[in-house]
Amino acid sequence: MTVTIVGLGLIGGSFARDLREGTSITRLIGVESSDRNARIALEMGIVDEILPLGDAVPSADVVVLAIPVDAIYKLLPEVLDLVRDNQTVIDMGSTKLLLTECVRNHPARSRYVAAHPMAGTECSGPQASRKGLFRGKTVLLCELELSAPDACRTALELFHLAGLKFEFMDAAQHDRHAAYVSHVSHVVAYALSLAVQNEEKAGYAVPRLAGGGFASTVRLAMSSPEMWVPIFTQNRENILQAVCQLSATLNEFKTALEAGDDLKMAEMIHRANRIREML
Repeated sequence: MTVTIVGLGLIGGSFARDLREGTSITRLIGVESSDRNARIALEMGIVDEILPLGDAVPSADVVVLAIPVDAIYKLLPEVLDLVRDNQTVIDMGSTKLLLTECVRNHPARSRYVAAHPMAGTECSGPQASRKGLFRGKTVLLCELELSAPDACRTALELFHLAGLKFEFMDAAQHDRHAAYVSHVSHVVAYALSLAVQNEEKAGYAVPRLAGGGFASTVRLAMSSPEMWVPIFTQNRENILQAVCQLSATLNEFKTALEAGDDLKMAEMIHRANRIREML
């Protein structure tokens, strides 16, 4: 099986490295807009060759789009224009409703599988990729009833190679859940980072006093705007709802803090602690 991966950063590069372990994968082709990333991906052996999109799509059995969601929105219809009846196209974007809607009436819609592997780090580029990034994580698969059975089987085979578990849902449901368990976390991290930097303009306290708790909380604030602004834009309404709910909870805690209501704060912390059981 020949697999073309469009975008050789953290997600695409890591997926390619996991696919190397599969005996059914005979050739890995990369498509990469950055010459530097293309060179690094070749040097690291992430892919066997780099080709232009117009050559890479017809040469593959499977095409994986691992690029920012605004680029997927633009490129997905173009890729489907190029595919044959026996090819599979998979996107790995963090939003799903807008992407599935943009190709809902495309003649080759059945060749497309909408997916979102719930894995990643704050790092980017092929040098950030690593084997095993997806192992034990969950991939959310959407609108499979609109995908051809053989395309679904192919996608599941590749995700199984990467060690992913499967969950199935519709695109709107995916975007609602993703807003709460993924997207709003980045909003919080960016906001906290900005608030701390505004207070600590001299740069004294952060490098000297910040511990592991602060570092783990703001880790996501190092994620790139090229990746996350399009996600915020495409999933705006769900993220706004999540931010409003978060804001209301912060105000509730602020009120308790202003009133010196230790019992209320303790009760809220106890309720927050229950997240341990969910994780």
